[in-house]
Amino acid sequence: QVQLVESGGGLVQPGGSLRLSCVATRSAFSIAMGWYRQAPGKERELVASITWSGSTNYADSVKGRFTISRDNAKRMVYLQMNSLKLEDTGVYYCNSYPNTMYAWGQGTLVTVSS
Repeated sequence: QVQLVESGGGLVQPGGSLRLSCVATRSAFSIAMGWYRQAPGKERELVASITWSGSTNYADSVKGRFTISRDNAKRMVYLQMNSLKLEDTGVYYCNSYPNTMYAWGQGTLVTVSS
């Protein structure tokens, strides 16, 4: 059973940056991974995805501001978030993509507030 542990969230002002990390605790590591977020009162949504080879895709709302990357040897997936906006607030999770095959981790809370 793969467990996913997210970290790196926090409180940041609009325009600020954060780097999120996700580590998979077992050797099974999906070919494609994604970062998802759940804003207060909203459903969880995909914000970025990355294939095993590094091809990326982004939701329109974060394109040009967020960068997803991965280190397969370390079983890590990262999300660099720049120019953060109030609407980026939420709990961020990683999981496989497009099908979320693994149990959801606890997520990491990102709060963008002035």
